Amino acid sequence: MGMSPQDPEVSPNPNKPIAYDEYGRPLYAAPQVSQAAASSTVSSDQNPQVVYITRAIDPHKQDISPEVKEKHDISLRQYPELNLSEGEFVISAVKRHPIGLLSIWGVAVFALAVVFAFPLFLFGPGSVFRVNLSPDSLLSGFIVLVMIAVLVVLGAVIATTIYEANRFYLTNESVMQHIQTSLFAKKSQTISLGNIEDASYRQRGILQTIFNYGALRLSTEGDETTYRFNFVANPQEQLRLLNNAVEAFKNYRPIDTDET
Repeated sequence: MGMSPQDPEVSPNPNKPIAYDEYGRPLYAAPQVSQAAASSTVSSDQNPQVVYITRAIDPHKQDISPEVKEKHDISLRQYPELNLSEGEFVISAVKRHPIGLLSIWGVAVFALAVVFAFPLFLFGPGSVFRVNLSPDSLLSGFIVLVMIAVLVVLGAVIATTIYEANRFYLTNESVMQHIQTSLFAKKSQTISLGNIEDASYRQRGILQTIFNYGALRLSTEGDETTYRFNFVANPQEQLRLLNNAVEAFKNYRPIDTDET
């Protein structure tokens, strides 16, 4: 006897019909999947599309020629403060141009001249202030002048140390810049040659042209950060070395150090 749609019989097995519609088609408790789809699902579960990548326990080290190894060892001895990777060597170590020291010591000399000329202007012969000072007062004044002069010279020495501590290093892999702003404030910046997008130099004014110094400017890809290094001696030559190193690094060819 047939089963009517109004009188369903619940089956514990979802693959068996629990009722029939008015056209006699079976109704199931759960959605049915065709045999082909079911076999495809089972096959997919048994053979998932997963790619397994193996990594060597001891990765292959980069082959370094004896010439590069020798340059690397020389750079380590000459620049122990640098953190050079294996096979990395220094192509150029750029110091700031000595002309920057002229302004430091020029200010110091002017300050010393003012310090020692001021008492002569006030109390020297022909001055409007004719005061007879006791020997003790003269000695005390002289000591004060000497102390001021010592402070001026000490300040110039500190400024010279800070000025000369700023360095710019070009290697076959990166650019390293050591920036010193005071005796107790410094920072280092390292830029991979592969990240350098643009490099240029700038000279302004008669002094920079006559004494051949200027500023190097680097810009990087992605974050568009700009790096500047001022008072570079012969900036045009340093830019040539930098462009040659960047081109060699990006094209995976060795740097011709004979040309540099």
